[in-house]
Amino acid sequence: MKSILQYVNPLQGTASTFTFSNGNTLPLVALPFGMAAWSAQTDEAGKGWFFHPSHRRFEGLRLTHQPSPWIEDYGHLTLLPQTGALALSSAKRSSSFRSEEMEVKPDYFRIRLQRYRAVMELSPTERCAVMRMTFDEREEARVIVSPFAGESSMTIDPERRRLTGYTRANSGGVPDNYAMYFVIEIDCEFDVPACGIFDKEFQESFRLHEEGDRTGAFIGLRLPESGVAVLRMGTSFISIEQAQTNLNQEVGFRSFEQIRTEAAASWEETLGRIQVEDRNEDKLRTFYTCLYRTCLFPRMWHEYTEDGRKIHYSPYNGQVVDGAMYCDNGFWDTYRTSYPLFSILFPARLGEILEGYVNAYKEGGWMPKWSSPGERSAMPGTLIDAVFADAFVKGIEGYEVNTAYEGLFKHVLEAAEDPRFGRKGSDAYNRYGYLPADQFHESVSNTLDYVYGDFCVAQIAKGLGRLDDFRSLMNRAGNYMHLLDSSVGFMRGKQADGIWVEGFDPIEWGGAYCEGSAWQCSWAVQHDVMGLANGLGGREAFLAKMIELMTADPKFKVGSYGFEIHEMSEMASIPFGQFAISNQPSFHIPYLFAAVGAPSHTQYWVRKTAEELFSSSPEGLPGDEDNGSLCAWYIFASMGMYPLCPGVPEYVIGSPMFERMSIQLENGNRIVVEAGSQTEGKPYVQSVHLNNERHRQLYFTHDQLMNGALIRFELTDTASHTYVDDQDLPFSMSIQRMD
Repeated sequence: MKSILQYVNPLQGTASTFTFSNGNTLPLVALPFGMAAWSAQTDEAGKGWFFHPSHRRFEGLRLTHQPSPWIEDYGHLTLLPQTGALALSSAKRSSSFRSEEMEVKPDYFRIRLQRYRAVMELSPTERCAVMRMTFDEREEARVIVSPFAGESSMTIDPERRRLTGYTRANSGGVPDNYAMYFVIEIDCEFDVPACGIFDKEFQESFRLHEEGDRTGAFIGLRLPESGVAVLRMGTSFISIEQAQTNLNQEVGFRSFEQIRTEAAASWEETLGRIQVEDRNEDKLRTFYTCLYRTCLFPRMWHEYTEDGRKIHYSPYNGQVVDGAMYCDNGFWDTYRTSYPLFSILFPARLGEILEGYVNAYKEGGWMPKWSSPGERSAMPGTLIDAVFADAFVKGIEGYEVNTAYEGLFKHVLEAAEDPRFGRKGSDAYNRYGYLPADQFHESVSNTLDYVYGDFCVAQIAKGLGRLDDFRSLMNRAGNYMHLLDSSVGFMRGKQADGIWVEGFDPIEWGGAYCEGSAWQCSWAVQHDVMGLANGLGGREAFLAKMIELMTADPKFKVGSYGFEIHEMSEMASIPFGQFAISNQPSFHIPYLFAAVGAPSHTQYWVRKTAEELFSSSPEGLPGDEDNGSLCAWYIFASMGMYPLCPGVPEYVIGSPMFERMSIQLENGNRIVVEAGSQTEGKPYVQSVHLNNERHRQLYFTHDQLMNGALIRFELTDTASHTYVDDQDLPFSMSIQRMD
């Protein structure tokens, strides 16, 4: 069997800029969900966009924890082998390289530096890495360790061939005592007179220890005859001693080749949970590259003591405590796709992730919303509500359910004194049933996310037997009707006095809407699609509205943003109407057709989107990838199903893209999806059979999948526009049916 890694291209989506996103990704070399990741750096001045595939200067291999260019990095530094005259700043030390001489795989990085006549290779573990440097010339060889703005410390120990230190470089979301600690060991002698420290102005001195703002180090090397030196690096957010423990446990005395073999095996096992068969290898490359991206975040933040105890530095209270921790995730992005996919592929891992979020609540007093590594408070809502609800109704274990519910219900009842936490405007929402647009920015988007969050928390309340809470929350789950203006056919900003905000224009972005206009932000009622449709005049009127959305001119007005943000540009650049697949609030829009009984439109638009807008190339994603969320959307599109309403254990049926897909479940069962030998040009589903019986519902349940499922699709190139019977619609599509 072919290696799956051959299909993965970490350069996918990296051809992005501040003004236009083809993914806004990095070419990350890391283990699945690993704490430490590595990326080529070609432009430090680009801040969050520090790599671009068109660049031909290499500034160093960067230890990175960046989850998004908009969030930026923390605990970061660069490593670079160098020969000749000492050059320290990123611009002065950079070396040209040939693109064909840079190899990037999830398990391996290699580059040849033209200026320094040296080859640099790296392979990762979860918290450490091994780097091999091969120099053509042995004279004046060194390695540079360069951190970023913030206090750092460097201690060079020539006798032990060791560099230890820390950096406090960060972009926010950390306590005052935060640091990323490291230990570097090199397997050759140090040239002590050529070792030293440099400061933030890149002025060098030949001391062996220093602390200060952006203090870095350069280590002269006495190379062996082979010209090869191997560097082993351990990292920790706890201490230098823990970094050494991590290095001993994860690397020890294993060779570079052994570490790479283990890294490759880890990825093969993770990606191999799904075996895809198709004669079109471009589709395989897109699929497995997307699956790789989905398995990078959230990032493990816990470490292990020498006796195997799980501990972590808390980015919420600054203490070292027991248990799991995961960071670097925006739930507004990932609740829609990533976590539902984890519930199928990695339920045990998901349980540990949720344990980490419960620990975050214990340590900080609130459930996280956007952690990097602590609370960054970006984006509307408290959509971790949906993450826990979806896991709960699917029977995911491994976390304290009652403590989780306590933290989630706190969102419902309380307003946080610290504006980073909880729901913004919680008191006003509880009073009016919506956020008044004359008091709060992005009032429509926040309100709809609160309403859906209430629905999600209600599902846990019901399962825990808290029926009073359940009934109260389900009543609040209809609050979206406060903002539905049937006269204009959209959700609309409303003032505290109950009067609509004047000057409504459905193509105007901002104001009451987050990163969109009324066209993109009016449909976040996944839990009551039929109720939404009825509020707009019934199923026929709703269907006509959705068709208009997908086919309208992609016009926009910049609105309160005052300039053209990249999401506007990305929507306008493709002929997909007002769909704006580039941003998460649009993910579920094409599945709304199936939710009201018109599945052929879902099948057409999902297939068209996946086939035309996704690839494994550097331009291969139609907008911000955001912690795996966009790539997980593609995985579900390929499977022929989608979690339209996380918090309800159902998947709305779409149109599968591969001839055959086999998913190995952790419980020993398999999901097999067969679509025949010819799927291209046949987006429409003529019939579905589940375990050899005709399946008429427009959804699969989670239990049907987890019990083992053989799903056979018969596809055709001819659409059927007849409605499906109401009893075959997804059960989640009416909150009245959930009572």
